[in-house]
Amino acid sequence: MADKFVKQMTSVPGPKSMEIMERRKQYVPKGISNNCSSFVKKAAGAVVEDVDGNTYIDFAGAIGTLNVGHCHPSVVAALEDQISQFIHTGFNVMMYESYIDLAERLCKLTPGQFPKQAAFFNSGAEAVENAVKIARKFTKRQGIIAFSRGFHGRTLLAMTMTSKVKPYKYGFGPFAPEVYKAPYPYSFRRPEGMSEKKYNEMMIEQFEQFLLAEVAPETIAAVVMEPVQGEGGFIVPSVEFVQRVRDICTEHGILFIADEIQTGFARTGKYFAIEHFGVVPDLITVSKSMGAGLPISGVIGRAEIMDAPDVGEIGGTYCGSPLGCRAALAVLDIIESEKLNERAVKLGERVRARMVALAERFEQVGEVRGLGAMYAMELVNGGADKTPNKAAVGQIIKAAGERGLLLLSAGLYGNVLRILMPITITDEQLDEGLAILEEAMDVVLGSSV
Repeated sequence: MADKFVKQMTSVPGPKSMEIMERRKQYVPKGISNNCSSFVKKAAGAVVEDVDGNTYIDFAGAIGTLNVGHCHPSVVAALEDQISQFIHTGFNVMMYESYIDLAERLCKLTPGQFPKQAAFFNSGAEAVENAVKIARKFTKRQGIIAFSRGFHGRTLLAMTMTSKVKPYKYGFGPFAPEVYKAPYPYSFRRPEGMSEKKYNEMMIEQFEQFLLAEVAPETIAAVVMEPVQGEGGFIVPSVEFVQRVRDICTEHGILFIADEIQTGFARTGKYFAIEHFGVVPDLITVSKSMGAGLPISGVIGRAEIMDAPDVGEIGGTYCGSPLGCRAALAVLDIIESEKLNERAVKLGERVRARMVALAERFEQVGEVRGLGAMYAMELVNGGADKTPNKAAVGQIIKAAGERGLLLLSAGLYGNVLRILMPITITDEQLDEGLAILEEAMDVVLGSSV
């Protein structure tokens, strides 16, 4: 390839990274995990450079935080302008117009032709917890339904709603009460011989039975659903399932909350993934790519619901910081001006085609799935054996990292390779990254089919 974006000046990790790693071991607890053993020096677009001068193509995007790429010039300019004026006043002390500007734009962008309001926080977990607080205040009910394999954060309530026990929940109990887990579709692992149609019918029936066998719908404040499960393995439910859950919520006065923290801001080819399902949620939680790397999150929804908490009942010291608001406004400008929704669709087509070709080469690729630029491969033992192959995924990520590609795993079993590259990535960078992925799979999986 004429202009390679990956440049390897040392082994990975290099000597400077290894030196810093020793300090990291001494002063930072092991509970904070690291996917890559190198330390970043600078980054731009979809390329990251470490302290040893090695460059990487980024297919991780800070776990889906960088849809507009690293250090987009428009985001940098907005931040520099804001810093030159003021850094923080606390919106609950002295307000600033950028908070209102962002709330107005998001209220207009989110699905639903009804009056809306928006409140801003710091992290995805905070957005989820505040959405639950708002839902409980409005409905005067306590129960919350989340779904198996869902991920909603690591704070107490969000951790309770999250499915995966290790590493997220083990040893951290007791958990928050009145949280229930409903079954969520996972078509790849449907009963052998069962058609897609029959499976969808079964999953809908299971959700209906859940409200008879496990919890009374009259006690439920909200159902919280990721339109595409992120940490759960990029699992896309059927339109019929999502629409039926929405209908059941409406029938019983239950709020439908779409958790768009990983799926939002053009990742799936629309501003919000729920738009693919023809469903209008009551509340939407957002974060990650909302701020292009700045910590900001939000809850947007029906005005009468959002307005249920009284003065002082939601918010916090840094919630909706001026820097976060300015970054988020720049992100919305970039998505519009650079047509990132359309770009996400095209990227997804390229990634899917390459992944399908890899599935034809390697029998260990059990399924390719995704939506827009949110694609993944689930690895199994191969052939008719769908046993999750977590070990292979870990080895591929390591081999790819050593060759200059940042990758992430996902899935309840840790056996899914997911791609969350910046949507601003160039075709050349994407192709080079996919070539490294294929090389890493060759090294780990060996002979082709």
